[in-house]
Amino acid sequence: MPHFDVFNGDADGICALHQLRLAQPRESTLVTGVKRDINLLKRVHGQSGDTATVLDISLDKNRDDLMRLLGEGVRVEYFDHHFAGELPESPNLTAQIDTAGDVCTGLLVNRFLDGAYLPWAVTALFGDNLHDAARSAAAPLDLSESQLGQLETLGTLLNYNGYGSTIEDLYFSPDDLYRKIQPYADPFEFITSDTTFQTLRDGYESDMARAGSIDPVMETERCAVFSFPNESFSRRVSGVYSNQLARDNPHRAHALASLLPSGEFLVSVRAPLETKSGADDLCRQFPTGGGRKAAAGINQLPADQFQPFLDAMQKQFN
Repeated sequence: MPHFDVFNGDADGICALHQLRLAQPRESTLVTGVKRDINLLKRVHGQSGDTATVLDISLDKNRDDLMRLLGEGVRVEYFDHHFAGELPESPNLTAQIDTAGDVCTGLLVNRFLDGAYLPWAVTALFGDNLHDAARSAAAPLDLSESQLGQLETLGTLLNYNGYGSTIEDLYFSPDDLYRKIQPYADPFEFITSDTTFQTLRDGYESDMARAGSIDPVMETERCAVFSFPNESFSRRVSGVYSNQLARDNPHRAHALASLLPSGEFLVSVRAPLETKSGADDLCRQFPTGGGRKAAAGINQLPADQFQPFLDAMQKQFN
């Protein structure tokens, strides 16, 4: 019977699926998109007896389509760390959901698999900017600082590739990037053997240099907001640059607003690393907003809502 693997196109979604399919290989239809394309279950059309694995997208944001699939007799296995709301009661649903601020979907899958592919879970944690949790999870691996640094870079680059308003903004479509990783049980072998890693690193270094030249449009002791131009590099770098800002200023919340061709803004928000909370509460105040406690975003913030967003951000984090 047909199986669907539905996953977020960022480091966490890709590493979560990779671990599962290393442990449980199976033919599947891949359903994914740019990181912000989270309403993925609307693209799944199954029938009784079909199965689906869903990774790293909010159940709450996909509730209607999940209910549709469950009602059609599709059996769904769900792994996620975003706000879920009330879980549907259905014999066709099994769910592993944990919204704690130091958890990612790759770590949930790692627990499910009893640590079988831990280096990929560590990569996912680094990709989600959960550096302390990544180092803690990596302890049983007894890695050197150099090896930890390699997994940190890999997670950052996989996450970097997921950001953009369209697939055309990315270096690799997320399904292609997953397929490039698929042959490698060992992330260190992927790093040294596949040109994909170097392609992403070159793009990342160029984009981050451009991002670093842009001054904030609002800066207080507790908040900083940056406005980026309508260019592909802005959308590509929005998440990873926000993560770097959060690490450099752990007491401060950050937002990066990238101008879209429509005149709206794509917004990435990071809560202060000291608290890892409040980002989702802020973003859900606006249409198309959502995410998790430590990191959230708004897909299409109207230009006339930019100042209200600045005000709401200061209120949320001051």
